[in-house]
Amino acid sequence: MARRCGRATSLLSGQIHFCSRSATKSAVWMCLCLLFRSAAEAGLYTATDQIISLTPDTVPSVLVNSTAVILVEFYASWCGHCISFSKTYKTLARDIKEWKPAVDLAAMDCAADVNRFTCGMFGIRGYPSIKLFRAYSKPESTGQILRGFPRDLQGLRHLIIDKLEKHEEPWPPACPPLEPASQAEIDSFFETNNVQHLALIFENVNSYVGREVTLDLLQFDNIAVRRVLNTEEGLITKLGVTEFPSCYLYYPGGNYTRLRVNIEARTFYSYALQRLPGVVRSGKPPPVKTELLQNNTEEPWKPFNRSRVYMADLESTLHYSLRSELAAYPSIRGAALNALKKYISVLKKYFPGRPMVMNLLWSADSWLQKQTGDAVSYEAFREILDNSEQLPDTALPEGLTWVGCQGSQPHFRRYPCGVWTLFHVLTVQAMNSSDPQEVLSAMRDYIGIFFGCRPCAEHFKTMAEESMAEVITTKMAVLWLWTIHNRVNNRLAGALSEDPNFPKIEWPSPELCSACHTVKENGDHKWNQEEVLPFFVSYYSKNTILTDYLEDESLILEKQREKHASEARKRVGRQAGEATGSMTNPLSTQPTAQEHEEEEDNEEEEEGPQDEAVVDEEARYVDGAEEMVSKTSESPWSKSDLGSRRQVHRKLSIVGIRMREQQEDIVDLDSFVNRHYKAKALRLAASSRVKQRTLQRKEEQEPAPVFGLGMELDGGLGMVGLQPLETHFNIDVGQPGKRLQKRELTGEYFGAEVEMSHRRRWMTALSIGFSKVDISLCVILYFLSFMCLLAMYLFFKNRLRLRRAKTALP
Repeated sequence: MARRCGRATSLLSGQIHFCSRSATKSAVWMCLCLLFRSAAEAGLYTATDQIISLTPDTVPSVLVNSTAVILVEFYASWCGHCISFSKTYKTLARDIKEWKPAVDLAAMDCAADVNRFTCGMFGIRGYPSIKLFRAYSKPESTGQILRGFPRDLQGLRHLIIDKLEKHEEPWPPACPPLEPASQAEIDSFFETNNVQHLALIFENVNSYVGREVTLDLLQFDNIAVRRVLNTEEGLITKLGVTEFPSCYLYYPGGNYTRLRVNIEARTFYSYALQRLPGVVRSGKPPPVKTELLQNNTEEPWKPFNRSRVYMADLESTLHYSLRSELAAYPSIRGAALNALKKYISVLKKYFPGRPMVMNLLWSADSWLQKQTGDAVSYEAFREILDNSEQLPDTALPEGLTWVGCQGSQPHFRRYPCGVWTLFHVLTVQAMNSSDPQEVLSAMRDYIGIFFGCRPCAEHFKTMAEESMAEVITTKMAVLWLWTIHNRVNNRLAGALSEDPNFPKIEWPSPELCSACHTVKENGDHKWNQEEVLPFFVSYYSKNTILTDYLEDESLILEKQREKHASEARKRVGRQAGEATGSMTNPLSTQPTAQEHEEEEDNEEEEEGPQDEAVVDEEARYVDGAEEMVSKTSESPWSKSDLGSRRQVHRKLSIVGIRMREQQEDIVDLDSFVNRHYKAKALRLAASSRVKQRTLQRKEEQEPAPVFGLGMELDGGLGMVGLQPLETHFNIDVGQPGKRLQKRELTGEYFGAEVEMSHRRRWMTALSIGFSKVDISLCVILYFLSFMCLLAMYLFFKNRLRLRRAKTALP
């Protein structure tokens, strides 16, 4: 609603003199305020009720110089009649929501200490009291008191219309004409108005349907509504009108057609007219055509049946809820942990998912129930969601595939739609539960704590606190959630979050369930709950959920296995990196001065720029080595040479070399080889005083034994052993600047190395990864074990000999 805030001095700033009250009355007032202090502070209306809560600070901006007519209720939160009337007032706010540019509702709690002076200034003496403030009210205006106002919805609605018709100038600018139209006006209507549709509602003089529909279409463009009385014989004869009320669509040139509705009543007229072609809400973009959405390359439109639920939406909701929304809480503790346990428990019991999804929910629930502490980490919970234990046929699909909840734009519908759909499905599946509030309480707690839209969460909690306690059966739980959902749709209708292709309406629509809609005796709309419940049970039944656009279970499980295998390789790489890093520290010998010199030179060379060709070659080399790791079963040295390689492991010792920090979780095999090769070069340099360059430089070093990386991992330490390369390893080092022509990994040794003594090979295989202290301790333990066994043997042998000697005596 558009407003202009006047800066004129209001009554609040003037000097106002009130008559003194008796001491007795003041004492009673203070006692009541103290007694009902919490109720006064809370009030009877919240932001979800679409009623403006007035305070002394907001009165000038809301009531003074407003472009709309404001209806204000002055109440006391401790007043029983006020509490009873609040339900009707809330319903009125929802019923005339579309009238807001012309009419708005407000309320002030006079029981609150901060409001008592203002209520007295407006002359409020009893509760509830209603005052009407006309458009463009002056600062000194105290409003028009409505004495004896009706206490029912229809009476209040008609009272507002009567006041609008009698409104003095200036007229509320947003309010359309409410007086009956004549034939002359209709004949020349399109000459002065640029609209696509003109709706004529024929009715009796005492009927309010035409004026109500006119105000209902107030916020929509390309349509106008006019009221025509049954006394306008010319139009009635021209259009052949025989029923009152009835609605006809009139077009230029005198063409017309009757608007077909299930029941000739206000609600059905309004719904049908708002969905005519070209009719859009003011300020909203027109709906996007399906053809344009299908041609969208970013995310093509998925054709779907609007009368069915899709499993893809439910699984996408679970993925976002469990993997994205919960991830905002690294540690889940206290009330949040209890809410999560309830949420997963309800999903396990009532979610109508595929077998692999149900297996995962059972696994997650079992894990949560075993957690006896006050907190769990999300990382641990995420491992359960990702099925790190690799339980068979257990997975929750990753990624989002919205079908029935897709929007015309990426920011429309999707996850909020999925949440509503999920909990509607759960309430229907839980109709045989012994606890009628089981699903609702889980939904309340989850949304209240984890739902990302915090204002939405607070609104839902407020609505749950108001009426959820009244739910005593599972059928009532289904209908309660339906009622709350419609209240939210009513509040969000016309908001920026509303998708033009999917307007917020009270659901189900007459197209989906015509039997769900009926009218009261006075013509007001009424929900036929006896038909709504069977419709919900059928619509959200697990037997009617469509499985279109779902990825095959076997593909999902295969992707999960590949993901776990990739993560396992990365973990092995990290362990190998940590093991190789530990070898950079000198163990027993100190580096010589020459080695210090070589280390400094090498560090300077490492900090310099590298040849791009060499870098590219090294990248290819690492890729090839990683491929060999993933295909160990096919490698030539994984079978016949396995025993011999285990016998020739050597204890690695690289002295005086500082390893560069590991940047990734992948083992850089080339760098590993280069570092060992550099160590050999350092040892040669120490004896020959000839400076050699590393493999990372353009020039190659002098021929020397080149070592490869054996891919076998030590089972106890997770270390990687270095092994010499093959004798046929060809490196052309004759000319400086030549590149390596062939680089490969192998498990064979040079002939000189194979000629080691059997004892040396045996000790090397035993001592890899162990220090001399470790070996000494093992020998001592074996010796002590042997001595213990020998002592036990001698003890029992002597005891048996003594027993035999005693039995031999006469």
